[in-house]
Amino acid sequence: MNTKSAVALAVATLLVGAIAGFQLGHRNAGSSHQSTQAAHGSAAPAAQEAKRGPHGGRLLEDGAFQVEVTIFEQGVPPQFRLYVYENGKPLPPKAAQAAISLQRLGRPAEPIAFHVERDYLRGDKTVVEPHSFDVTVSADRNGKTSRWRYAQVEARVEMGDAQLKEAGVNVLTAGPVRIRSVLELPGTIKPNGDRFVPLLQQFNGTVVAAPVGEGTHVKRGDILAVVESPEVGDLRSALAVARDKAELYRRTLEREEKLFAERISPEQDVLAARQAYREAQITANAAARKLEAMRVTAGGGANVARVELRAPIDGVATGKSVAPGQAVDAGTVLMSVADTSTVWVELPIYPKDMAAVRPGQAVVIKASDGETEAQGKVEAVSAMAGEQTRTATARVVLPNREGVWRPGTLVNAVLTTGEQDVAVAVDKSAIQTVRDWKVVFGRYGQYLEARPLELGRSDGKMVEVIEGLSAGEKYAAGNSFTVKAELGKAGATHDH
Repeated sequence: MNTKSAVALAVATLLVGAIAGFQLGHRNAGSSHQSTQAAHGSAAPAAQEAKRGPHGGRLLEDGAFQVEVTIFEQGVPPQFRLYVYENGKPLPPKAAQAAISLQRLGRPAEPIAFHVERDYLRGDKTVVEPHSFDVTVSADRNGKTSRWRYAQVEARVEMGDAQLKEAGVNVLTAGPVRIRSVLELPGTIKPNGDRFVPLLQQFNGTVVAAPVGEGTHVKRGDILAVVESPEVGDLRSALAVARDKAELYRRTLEREEKLFAERISPEQDVLAARQAYREAQITANAAARKLEAMRVTAGGGANVARVELRAPIDGVATGKSVAPGQAVDAGTVLMSVADTSTVWVELPIYPKDMAAVRPGQAVVIKASDGETEAQGKVEAVSAMAGEQTRTATARVVLPNREGVWRPGTLVNAVLTTGEQDVAVAVDKSAIQTVRDWKVVFGRYGQYLEARPLELGRSDGKMVEVIEGLSAGEKYAAGNSFTVKAELGKAGATHDH
């Protein structure tokens, strides 16, 4: 082949390619014009940046006719606004009739009609978040219909089943459940007030021994402390003398009564002996009552001033405040004994919740470590609110044989105030925050996409969905924050 023939063949090849390209471009720009343009998001492959119009919207073209698609949301709920042009020059909005169909993952197609408003066509429906959908735009102009298609992706990520399993994400199905209306309250573990006995000393004295330490388990009758008190010694001595006198006068009275019966002694001697005996009894009884008021027995062994203070109940010694050699006054609490086989949980009830809290309601008490919990019931609610706190107090009694609930520790309480069936609910672990939305990630094939929700009641485990998810839709629960993290890695944007 000579040089001229080779040049001619090359020129012919270029002309054929140009003609084919022109025909392909012309076909794509016709009345059934279609273009799929992927927007932002991690699920869609990178695509050529969409052409933009004067209002920052996506510019769709069919020959000289152009439609700019925007989603406007400044001061109003998100709405589609369309601007029409011919050869780049604005047309009045009435120059074209338009419609849009949105196809979201897992949802039926959503048609949107338009009407004229100012210099644009406004959609008749709010464009709810996320703005992630396949869009079909159709516009009639001078009897010719132009149609475009593109995808706009937002808050969507692709994750396979194996990847979800490895991340600890469970796929659940939204549906009807019975939700408990609950009230979450802080609480404090307290000793059972009906089984908490302070060791109150009723006399002055000096501590000789205090063999029981803080936290020691004791049995009823165990010696907790030994105190020497001159005051007690004097009373015991006085009681002993009074009893001896009373016994002596009793015998004297018996003798005088016998002599009077034998007509040896006059009646006057009998009456005098009887009076002396009664006075001695009164003196002895008075001394005994003084010791009884001090909670001290009449005996004392060799040392009448020594008093042994014993445990009044089985329990744990707590609040010990004395040591051997320490002087103590009457009214001093040396220590207390608490029966911790049951404990009280005291819950503050604020004014707004007082009407909802009643005795008998079920309560779940959770330790601050989040692992230990127990179930109980509200035993009582105080009739009056505190003057300082303006709160009432609800009391729950918990069994505590194992000693896991320690008085003084803080707990969280979930109180059931009612139960009701709801049409759609999701697991609480599924709820995440994306931008300013509360969302779950719906599962659609290999994709997960944020579904903003309007939430209702919750029982701490399940949450009612008022709007945003339908019964039967699948969603990510468990470690759903992993999905959010993947979304963040993808760097999804908010593109209108």
